[in-house]
Amino acid sequence: MHNLFFIACDPKLKGTVMSGKTVWKNPDGYLPGRMAPLMTFYVYMAIAYLLLSAIWFSQYMRFWEDILQLQHCIAAVIGLGLFEMILWYLDYSNFNKTGMRPVVTTAWVVTVGAIKKTLSRLLILSVSMGYGVVRPTLGGLTSKVLLIGATYFVASELLDITEHVGTINYVSGRARLFLGLPDAFLDAFLILWIFTSLSKTLEQLQAKRISVKLDIYRKFSNALAVAVIASVAWITYEIYFKATDPFNERWQSAWIITAFWDILSFALLCVICYLWAPSQSSQRYAYSEDVGEEFDDEEAHVNINGRQH
Repeated sequence: MHNLFFIACDPKLKGTVMSGKTVWKNPDGYLPGRMAPLMTFYVYMAIAYLLLSAIWFSQYMRFWEDILQLQHCIAAVIGLGLFEMILWYLDYSNFNKTGMRPVVTTAWVVTVGAIKKTLSRLLILSVSMGYGVVRPTLGGLTSKVLLIGATYFVASELLDITEHVGTINYVSGRARLFLGLPDAFLDAFLILWIFTSLSKTLEQLQAKRISVKLDIYRKFSNALAVAVIASVAWITYEIYFKATDPFNERWQSAWIITAFWDILSFALLCVICYLWAPSQSSQRYAYSEDVGEEFDDEEAHVNINGRQH
């Protein structure tokens, strides 16, 4: 963070207007100190997504004939996540080398990020509704899910474009609050909808005594609860961090605020990949509706390599 002050002590200079341009460069490049660590962070995140995609797509191709629509969606989110991390790195790297942040490039990065965030939330919502496991389609809820997805994308895109495109500074507190409110409201609404749907799905599985699926959904529910608790705790910390540092004096650790959300999103995606990994029994297992149709324990428990145990 750079602060530049011009002080004129001569009364004759009162009302003088100065215009010009200042160029600032740190030892490692043009990136501001609070942004510089994120460039390295995006490299590590890209590697993490690359490893996850290698594991996922190896199983994805191996059991191609048994892949579910849900698993297609998971593959799309992984691909977008990797693409987003690479684009963020390229945006920051270019900024660091040239001192300029092209509007078009940053807009593309922000748009890909907004699409990924939207699809991630819709994926979690769809899984909570039992899509691909309890029910083959979302039925009459499809239009509502698409509507909330489109609304969330617009709110997220506007917030991120205002914060990143054509600027290197965070937007002012009031503007950030104004633009962040719709995004926060939609997130809260989605969380409520997700847990309501998840509760209904768990009740349905419990009523039908489908033990294997019930165990998977309980693990998913626990992971989601941990993610929500961690999010609330981090938001509280973020508010405290910004409220107690009005002049950005703790700029060295400011990058962690942004990095946390990427790490949390990746961790939750890993959980989903683990619970709904492609296997040789995906199609038959997914749509078994009751105890009579369900696999016996030896057939139902298939690990990520497709071997029964």
